[in-house]
Amino acid sequence: MQQELQLVEVGPRDGLQNEPDNVDAATRVELIVRLIDAGARRIEVASFVDPRRVPQMAEVDAVIAKLPDRPDVSYIGMCLNVRGVERALATRDHGRRGIDEAGCVLIASDTFGSRNQGQVITEGLVANRAMLGEAARGGLVPQVTIAAAFGCPFEGDVPPTRVVDLARHLVDAGAVEIALADTIGAGVPAQVTDLFGRVAAAIPGIRLRGHFHDTRGTGIANAWAAYQAGVQVLDASVGGLGGCPFARNATGNIATEDLLYLLDHSGVATGVDLAATIGINRWLAGRLGRELPSRVGRVAA
Repeated sequence: MQQELQLVEVGPRDGLQNEPDNVDAATRVELIVRLIDAGARRIEVASFVDPRRVPQMAEVDAVIAKLPDRPDVSYIGMCLNVRGVERALATRDHGRRGIDEAGCVLIASDTFGSRNQGQVITEGLVANRAMLGEAARGGLVPQVTIAAAFGCPFEGDVPPTRVVDLARHLVDAGAVEIALADTIGAGVPAQVTDLFGRVAAAIPGIRLRGHFHDTRGTGIANAWAAYQAGVQVLDASVGGLGGCPFARNATGNIATEDLLYLLDHSGVATGVDLAATIGINRWLAGRLGRELPSRVGRVAA
């Protein structure tokens, strides 16, 4: 196994999008700056969606305009359609520092896809091909998350062969990184090992990323299984914030602090400082007015 692993911090987007109260742009920017100071080098900062559906993303342009101009940091914007990619590209107009990566999404379930994005899988493949092409032409890193890869809240089990086929199609369309997301926290380590193994064999040489939620308490175990399976990148959210607005009872992402504790004590380097991240937990909890879900954050209190 590799002794280094890259973390993608998704707290500023995936973490905060499920908050019941609006988190202002200034607080979001300060969160991003603090995460960079702690060592985060890939950060999901925005989602280019209709703010009427996800009100927490209403101020993304104001947030992006204030991002630190750090050449060693890559900023990710989630894109659900070509219009989203166009908005991501527009953040780089006139020489401005904006979004670096187009984080496209394909849902591995017709029912979930219809409810979340208004498209079934075949329509999602067509949309992603257009999105990835537009992103690459504009100079954005074209990457895709296959959502609900480990289970659907409406259809139940998702066949592994379907996920493998989708990954092949997306790489053929230009994706340079494929993330498998356990959007509803239904997966278990044996399933993670099996699915990542299948996908790695089908698309050799393509960087793989894991995105896990902790709805059923298996998130950190799943992350470790992904690491053992050779996954090079893992997503996490400071404080364990997050969820999916369109999946009933789905809870937060695995907490950055919890994942760092596991990796640090297992000899796996990430470049992100655990103590500093716990400090961010304290600061953010104060801003949100409540204790955050992270287990390590609570123990360190």
